[in-house]
Amino acid sequence: MSDDAAMARGTVLGIDIGGTKMAAALVSPDGTILTGDRIATPPGDADQVFAALGELIDRVRGDSTPLAVGIGSAGPIDQQLGLVSPVNIPGWRNFPIVDRVRAATGGVPVTLGLDGHCFALGEFWSGAGREAETLLGIVVSTGVGGGLVVKGKPLLGQSGNAAHIGHVVVDQDGEACACGSFGCVEAYASGPRMVARAQRSGWRSDERVDAAVLAADAAAGDELALAAFDDGAQALAAGIVATAVTVDLTTVVIGGGVAKAGSVLFDPVQAWVKRLAQLPFVTDITVEPAQLDNAGLLGAAHQAWSALA
Repeated sequence: MSDDAAMARGTVLGIDIGGTKMAAALVSPDGTILTGDRIATPPGDADQVFAALGELIDRVRGDSTPLAVGIGSAGPIDQQLGLVSPVNIPGWRNFPIVDRVRAATGGVPVTLGLDGHCFALGEFWSGAGREAETLLGIVVSTGVGGGLVVKGKPLLGQSGNAAHIGHVVVDQDGEACACGSFGCVEAYASGPRMVARAQRSGWRSDERVDAAVLAADAAAGDELALAAFDDGAQALAAGIVATAVTVDLTTVVIGGGVAKAGSVLFDPVQAWVKRLAQLPFVTDITVEPAQLDNAGLLGAAHQAWSALA
């Protein structure tokens, strides 16, 4: 479909909000991104953060008016009230994102979903999870998010936060998590937590480094880096298996910046899943890397199109 033809049928605006970046794009009914852009998520108070998002929205939509807007945000969220309180965006606590975006886009319908749900929807729509019966999508980045798609529809829960796998407790006596609990998947498997774990063991302890450097060293065989990835992988696998025995899961797709580590992450995740998943109905779980770099954005657009249907 040409851009002109897609525009003639109308577009929706997809927005993906995370602790590292914010992205927005105009998306056609078949999932084609017509124009889009992204920015680093800025520090600051609520209005400062939204001002940056508002500028991004204006730049992407230009003179066009989308039929609707779909927002995928780091959580927790309150889907009923249109509020977000992302753990990794301290400036937003009970921030009225739906009302603010609606006002910034001319009053068009606005939907809100958890970033993990939108990631899972995007991969289900046109990525690694196409036609999966039950799909768990996991985003491993500065945090760990997740979402479930069951028989083609996201499993949202009462507040819209269902399947937030990063805050499944896998060790009740474990490390403190940013959410206030202890032993969550995110406390072990997020990029910053794996880096911190490795540095406590002596890996590059005097340097400012990130998960990409950790992954490179692990791929080169550094034992401390490999141990940190194995710890993170064990936590991810425990969360996956806990989800699998709850919803009879078939397919897992993992994306996000840390997933770019490739086999350094996926090999131990798959090994731990195999070790932990012993009940007969969870022994055939497939764990695959995401195929899309913009799954969350497409999933946000998908929920906007679905709301218009």
